[in-house]
Order: sequence, then C-alpha cells, then structure tokens
Amino acid sequence: MLRLARAALYTVVPAELLLMTLLIAGVPLPAPVLVAGEAVVALVLALEAVTAYRLFGASRRAGMGRRAALSATYGLLVPAPVRKLLEFELKGMVSLGLWVARRRHGVPPGATALSYSKEQSTTILLVLFMMVVELVAVDLLLVAFDVPTPIRVAVLVIDLYGVLFGLAFGAACVTRPHVLTDDELRIRCGAYFDLRIPRELITSMRVSRAYNETGMVTVAAGRLSVAVSSQTNVVVELAEPITVTRPLGATESVTSVRFFADTPTAALRPATA
Repeated sequence: MLRLARAALYTVVPAELLLMTLLIAGVPLPAPVLVAGEAVVALVLALEAVTAYRLFGASRRAGMGRRAALSATYGLLVPAPVRKLLEFELKGMVSLGLWVARRRHGVPPGATALSYSKEQSTTILLVLFMMVVELVAVDLLLVAFDVPTPIRVAVLVIDLYGVLFGLAFGAACVTRPHVLTDDELRIRCGAYFDLRIPRELITSMRVSRAYNETGMVTVAAGRLSVAVSSQTNVVVELAEPITVTRPLGATESVTSVRFFADTPTAALRPATA
C-alpha cells in the first residue's frame, strides 16, 4: 500500500494541478471528465489518509512520541525528491525574511563567513529584471489580443511566482554563506545544498581556481564541486571519504571538495573564538 500511495503522489497531484489550471483559464471540460477527475483525487486522498494512519499507528506502537511518529510517517509517505522541493521552497521564503532583516543563517559568533553571492549578483539582478520586463510585456500582449481575464490571471500568477523564486534564490545565496569555525567547514549553495565537514577530517585547504565546472553541485571521480558561475577557487582535501547528500537526496562518497568563495584567502585563515 505504501508503494501505491507514493506513486499516486507523483501522478495524481500534477494531474489535479493541470485540471485546476484549465478550469481557471476558462477551458470548457466535459462533465464526465470533471467527475472522473475529482473522483480519482478523492480516492487518492482516501488512500493517503489510510496509509498515513497505518504508518502513524505502527510508529506509535514502536514507542515513538507523537511528533516523532508524525515525522516518520511524513518521511515514509512523501518521496524524498518531493520533500526536498518543499524544503527548498520553505528555506527560500525564510531566506527572503532574513535578507529583509539583514541577518544571516547559521553563522555563529567567532565564525568566518565566506560569501559567494557577489560573483553572481549581477547575473541574478539581470535575470530578475528580464523576468519583470517579460511579465509586463506578456500581460500587455494578452490585453491587446483581448485574452480572457482568467487566462491573464493564470499567466500573471505563474510569472509572479517565477520572480519570487528568483528573489528567494538570490536571498538564500546572500543569507546562507559558507561558514568556517574551529569545529567544521560548512559549504552551502543557497537553500539547495548544505555540507558540514569536521575540521579533523581536513588535511589541507588551498586556493586553486577552476573555470570549467559543469554545474552548481556536481560529483565526479570522488570530488565534489560547489560552483558559482562555473567557477571554484578553494580545494579541500580530506583524510577519509565523507558522504554527501545531493540537492534531490542522492548520496555520494567524496574525498575532496572544491567550492567558490568571493574572498578565497579568507578560507585559509583560522576561525577566531
């Protein structure tokens, strides 16, 4: 039943969102399609509820408290990629609040914060500007062609969400820097990646620039790269392999790490208490 319930989340939820979008846009749908669609959604909701109830009961019988049982039920029922996407959304919104309040996340007193946002700030601002221009231009075109209001509203909401997503991404990069303390090196990529490396596992750190990284967070031949604008400039060698959790939940074992910092030499200075 658990496998069926998880598969239903992958298929029925996107279908329901598509159905809602068509209805908002004013697209006429045959009554049998609407009835069948809502019936399927109702059955899926019932399946999810029954599965969640059984998982929660099993966790409680195993001796877990209510909060722990709820957390275990959520972890078992909702697929890891879906949980990660929801987590990204939440952290992005929190980052917007931190950015407005001019605060940073996870930088304790005495730690060295290693920013990485300056290199990409111009690109992010340019992308946001183009998204706003596109939003206005598309809305004007829809008005000019006398497109029905429901369709205009649906397009406007999608475009506004895109702008909000871009703002959240930029805010997360500013408010969640890399952090170096006496105990660990914390390497981050906005709200999407977070790796803690104990200082005792670090055998060396050096400045070494590379301009050909193929993605923001990549793993190849036992090396993790956390890049900005295809660049990394600090190399960390490890005494033993560590496990890295990639943005959507996959795990890898690595023995060295490359990352980008706006001031790479600051990573080589010890943190002050």
